[in-house]
Amino acid sequence: MSNEQTETELEWVRVRSRLRDIKEEGLREKMIRKTKANPFVPVGVLLTTAALSYGLWCMRSGNRYRSQLMMRARVLAQGFTVGAILVGLAIGISKKDAEK
Repeated sequence: MSNEQTETELEWVRVRSRLRDIKEEGLREKMIRKTKANPFVPVGVLLTTAALSYGLWCMRSGNRYRSQLMMRARVLAQGFTVGAILVGLAIGISKKDAEK
């Protein structure tokens, strides 16, 4: 074996040991991290889900006016959620630019 092959093999050993040391982030940890970074997105999702659920319940019970009102509230909540996502992206991009 040549000296270059030995160095290449040793480099792979170093890379593998580094990869083993990296801890993978679980779903719960990722959700907590993302919620801390942009707390308005989960709020918007909950508002959207609540408006949709109540609107569907009103539709099933025959209350047309309340059902229509809740569907409009759902659209507003979805707009809020999309806006929160866009603001979070803009803030994240500006932080990355500031770090450079």
